[in-house]
Amino acid sequence: MQPTSDLAPEKLAKSLLRRSRQGALATLMSGSGDPYCSLVNLASHPDGSPILLISRLAVHTKNILADSRVSLMLDERAAGDPLEGARIMLSGRAEEAGDERDLLQRRYLNAHPSAEAFVSFKDFSFFRIQPTGTHLVAGFGRIVDLKPEQFLTDLAGAEDLLAAEEGAVEHMNADHRDAMGLYATKLLGAAAGDWRCTGCDPEGIDMQDGQIALRLDFPERVTNGTALREMLVRLVGEARAKAG
Repeated sequence: MQPTSDLAPEKLAKSLLRRSRQGALATLMSGSGDPYCSLVNLASHPDGSPILLISRLAVHTKNILADSRVSLMLDERAAGDPLEGARIMLSGRAEEAGDERDLLQRRYLNAHPSAEAFVSFKDFSFFRIQPTGTHLVAGFGRIVDLKPEQFLTDLAGAEDLLAAEEGAVEHMNADHRDAMGLYATKLLGAAAGDWRCTGCDPEGIDMQDGQIALRLDFPERVTNGTALREMLVRLVGEARAKAG
């Protein structure tokens, strides 16, 4: 498996956004404007922007409702010295879910199934961080500022794929867990496990075993359900060929 630190800056930032399940969220204290930092769970929108499920009783939510400006730090949790691993500091505004609530809930619960127990609580709401930029630190001498268009996935023209995503994820998890295992072990070099699909988008699929998340990039962009099926069949063929 290629070390993530060897990826181009744009691809590394995208990978961290897709694979991260926790992060440090910084908000501004209501009234004083003092910085406040907290640990949050997160998932990703089809374009890669972070999704949060947070309680209105929490200080960070009260801060967001008063001033939506936030920053989020994500790191790859590399073994050894954590400062040697790649990390991003993403800035943006946290917006409460509107018309996309069902999408945000589905994507979040795919990544955090245990949240099903409290997702319906009245004080909990979904928020999506709309990035304004990110600061990537990927090792000595590799520090880059990126614009949103450099690390988010362009969804233009992919409406058919997005409409097919929910069914595709359910189908892969119900009928093709063997394929998910092959993607993880043969194409990404991961250990065998109970790998399941958590999302699809024009540039790749996300998979997870417990809290370990992986990203499998497509060799080319797909924008509809038919192209997605063809790509998944193609990739499982490549994985089986590597399996010998």
